[in-house]
Amino acid sequence: MKIGRLAAALTLLASGTVMAEGKMVSYQVNGEAYEGYYTAPEGSAAPLVLLIHDWDGLTDYEVKRAEMLAEAGYAVFAADLFGAGVRPTKNEDKRQHTGELYQDRQKMRDLLQGAMVKAQSLGANTRQAVAMGYCFGGAAVLEMARSGADMKGFVTFHGGLRTPEGQDYSRTKGSVLVLHGGADQAISMSDFAALSQDLEQAKVDSEMIVYSGAPHAFTVYGSPNYRQDADVKSWQRFLTYLKSVFHAG
Repeated sequence: MKIGRLAAALTLLASGTVMAEGKMVSYQVNGEAYEGYYTAPEGSAAPLVLLIHDWDGLTDYEVKRAEMLAEAGYAVFAADLFGAGVRPTKNEDKRQHTGELYQDRQKMRDLLQGAMVKAQSLGANTRQAVAMGYCFGGAAVLEMARSGADMKGFVTFHGGLRTPEGQDYSRTKGSVLVLHGGADQAISMSDFAALSQDLEQAKVDSEMIVYSGAPHAFTVYGSPNYRQDADVKSWQRFLTYLKSVFHAG
């Protein structure tokens, strides 16, 4: 997708006019109910993108991003890490739900793996898969990378970058792409540099890009932090990355 068309698509996304063609999917992980979203091009065994939501849960934002990826030729499973019907709107509730998973890393890993199991049951090509996430979802994707999940790659958009104590990237399979805002006040450039060192130490194939002037959550259209230039550039890089990792695979 060329830059001009991409910018137009993102404008449509911001206006809410991208129409969803997939379906909400109920599933269980360790006996608890969750509700994700699945979409895929018809009649193909397209590579899979596992999409992880921000701290407000799986919303229309992730659904629309999923449909943009489906239009680009990928199957997408937008996972639910909070539980069916749990879509917090107050910051205190968002902190509670994300905090519970930050404190229980094994549960986070189980939920990520459970989403992959569900995607496979829907016919997704989980042998050709990349995980990507926004903000909290980016931190979850890096947790998945450290777990040793068998994925082609891991991508974070303005995500949490800190490596938890006692963890490292020695088991990581696949490459890592980090898309970060230079003006992010929530995730510091010190965290960015520390992650770079961690990935280098573990000899993980990685690319880390900073978009100058972009604050935290720069891809979230309709918010004061939205920056179209950084959004367009990061999305284009993501699409190029997907083509490269799946072609190599």
